[in-house]
Parts: sequence; C-alpha cells; structure tokens
Amino acid sequence: MTATTGTDHSRDDRHGRDDRDGRDDRDELARRLPPATGFALPPGRHEHHRERLMNLIDHDTAAARERTAARERTAARERTAARERTANRGPARPRMLRPSFLAPAITLALAGVLVAGYSARGGPDLPVRADSGAPASDRAGNAQPVALVLDRISDAAARSGEEPVGDDQFVYVRSQVQASDLTSGKLVTGPLAEREIWYAQKPGPQKKLGYIRQDGETLPINAELGDTDGTREGLHRPTYRWLAALPTDPRRLLDHLTALTPKDEDQEHAQAVFENIGHLIGETVLPPETAAALYKAAALIPGVSDAPGAVDALGRHGVGIAREDTRFSTRSEWVFDPEGLAFLGSRTFLTEDTGIGAKGTLLDAEAVLERAVVDKGGVRPQD
Repeated sequence: MTATTGTDHSRDDRHGRDDRDGRDDRDELARRLPPATGFALPPGRHEHHRERLMNLIDHDTAAARERTAARERTAARERTAARERTANRGPARPRMLRPSFLAPAITLALAGVLVAGYSARGGPDLPVRADSGAPASDRAGNAQPVALVLDRISDAAARSGEEPVGDDQFVYVRSQVQASDLTSGKLVTGPLAEREIWYAQKPGPQKKLGYIRQDGETLPINAELGDTDGTREGLHRPTYRWLAALPTDPRRLLDHLTALTPKDEDQEHAQAVFENIGHLIGETVLPPETAAALYKAAALIPGVSDAPGAVDALGRHGVGIAREDTRFSTRSEWVFDPEGLAFLGSRTFLTEDTGIGAKGTLLDAEAVLERAVVDKGGVRPQD
C-alpha cells in the first residue's frame, strides 16, 4: 500500500476549493452579462450563398481562361505577322517617306501632293527594273576602297565655300522626283515631276516649316503630327544653325546621329542612319566643316561600299556610294558629280523579289537640279 501523508491531503483540498471558486466566479459573471444575440439564416439561405460563391469561382475561372486565350491569340497573330515579313523579305510597310524630316508634309498628300515620298524607278532611258547603272563586271573592275572615295568627297565639300544661312532665310531645293503608290499592295510609279521646296531656318518650335510646289500648286509644310506647339530644329528639321552645331569629329558625329535615329522594325538601324545622312546631304545647305565630317562619318558605317556606275533619277552617271540592307533586301545609293564631286541625287531599289515588287525595282530616286538660299518662302532664286 502507498501511504498518503497529511500534507498531500491538504494540497488536494486547496486545489479543489480553487477550482470550485473559479467555476462559481465564471457562473456568476455569466448571469450578470446580457444574453448573447444569435444570428440564424432563414431556411434555404445557406444554399443560396453557397451557390453564389460557386458562381463567383466559376466566373473568375472563366475570365482567367479568356485572358489566357486572348494572350495566345495575340501571340499567334504576332507570329503570323513575323512569318509574313520573313516570307516577303522586304519592307512590311511602305518605306516611301523621303526624307524623314519632311514627315510633317504628309498632310499635303491628302491635298493631292505627295511630298514625303519620292519613290522612283529611275528617270528617262532607265528601266523600271535595274540593279545598277553598270554591269556587275564593270562595277567589280572599277571598285575602290570606300573610305578613299568618301575622303575625296569630304575634301571637296570642305572646299565648297558655302556661305552661312540666316535664321530668317529659306533653303531652296529644286529636284526631279517620282512618286510611288502602294495602295494596291504593289509598287506603282507615276511620271517624273519637278518639285520645289523652301525650308524655313527660324530657330525654336515652328508650326510652318516651309513651302512645297509641285503639280503647279504651292502649299505650306506644317509641323510634324503631334507637335502641337511646333517642330523644333533637329534631325527632322535640320536648319543651318543646327547643322553647324553638330560634332565635326567623324566618330562623335556618327555616334550622335545614331542616337538621334529612331529604330524601325522594318529596317536595319545602320541603314536608317545611312539614309538620314543621305537626306542631310541632299536636302540642305551644309556648313563646309559639317559636310566634310558627314562623309567621313558615313565611311565608318558597317556595310557602306562604293558603287561605280551609279545613276540618279535622271540617269546621270557619277561616283556612287551605297549600302545594302541585307535583312530587308534594299540598297540605297548616293550619286556624285564625277568632276567636282557635288551631290547629284540618290535612289533605293530592291535586291530580291519581295511582296511589293521584283528584284531591281526602285523604291525611291531623286535628282537635285538646284540648291540656293532665298529671303522669302515661295520665291525662286531667279525671281
């Protein structure tokens, strides 16, 4: 037997009294408090809320599935578009806008004057399809290192003696151009036409950038779409003052123009930079130092080569500089007078069969006939 001491009995008695006292206190507190209010759902409400919850879950699940399906459809459309661009091996959209800083004049096309696009297939005596102005064998035999050719052109530009253009004056350029239409999905070229443009030189944002005369009608060139306060001078509006402020070190100049040139999914970035330089030398009056640097900067662009036998929109032969966009099967050529190396014109053509035209079809071409500085827009130098 196990002995039980008196001390153990006393401890058990105290614990028993403490437990009973605690229960008595809780019972007394419960009697004093007001009765708890209960909430019971009416018959059938439990089932109603259950069904509603299940419907919400079903709705969220269906919405999630629809979002997933929508993303898949979008991705499928993008893959299809990418395959079509690859299959076409040419521009996914018409790259007829010549030059980029004439984009504000697109609105003139609505009035029947195509300003931004000078796309051409060559001038008189030139076939609609022509890979170049000379046979491939001749081109290979006359080839020179492009840096040497551009260095000669740069030296000639540095000696041009062009006078500065005032902020209140206009740069006048008269050219022969042809417009192309892609409305049908295929390149359709109109007749060769004369075009005159007066570029305003005023600094700061401008709502009127100059004037254009074509097909017997003179119209203003408005600011770029979206420039509600006017278009500032820059790559899209290269005034003489802006051109004079460009770096004259060829590498710094090329880096600067590359940074200013927007990237386009339908064109190699280096090709876009090459064409922007072409627009600057073809549609402005350049400070001699800037002109010299531009040609040397062009020599630093990968893929630039000489193009012996190149011709402009009028079929004038000259010293050629070219670059081919191998990704989108286009080739752009600049043409210079073989005597004084002044800029004559340019053209761009397809190097492979594409969805918009056959190999050799020219996308754009122009022939500069006159360049001058005038005091009033719309007035010719001889007037």
